Amino acid sequence: MAIRIIVADDHTLIRETLSDFLQEQEDMEVVGRAANGEAVMELTAALQPEVVIMDVSMPPVLSGLEATRWICATWPNTKVIALSMYAHRRYVVEMLKAGARGYLLKDADFDELVTAIHEVVAGKTYIGAGVDTGEAALRQEHG
Repeated sequence: MAIRIIVADDHTLIRETLSDFLQEQEDMEVVGRAANGEAVMELTAALQPEVVIMDVSMPPVLSGLEATRWICATWPNTKVIALSMYAHRRYVVEMLKAGARGYLLKDADFDELVTAIHEVVAGKTYIGAGVDTGEAALRQEHG
């Protein structure tokens, strides 16, 4: 059975490109696309996918962070993977606190996204290459 996915990003080109790529995977099916937090919440409620690929900073209406909080609280079987241009641990920590199970940078390659999807569906947490997990920053802050 295919992993059902919603792609949420306010940039049409990114949303459509990710959707097209994921549709090419044998074990994945994009069941919805959303341009803002409100739309992704509505689609999640209607479609109950296994995974939501969530842009962290989607204006207007609701951000990806707010939508992630709602999805993870309301639909705990849906796994959210944050997709962001921000590598700083503040964003990572906020998304993980909101319930995201993965965090990838927008400059990640498609194969890493596929790996992240498989990992979170398997119940693991996935943090992408180049993401500041805080260890280096904590060493810097505390000398």
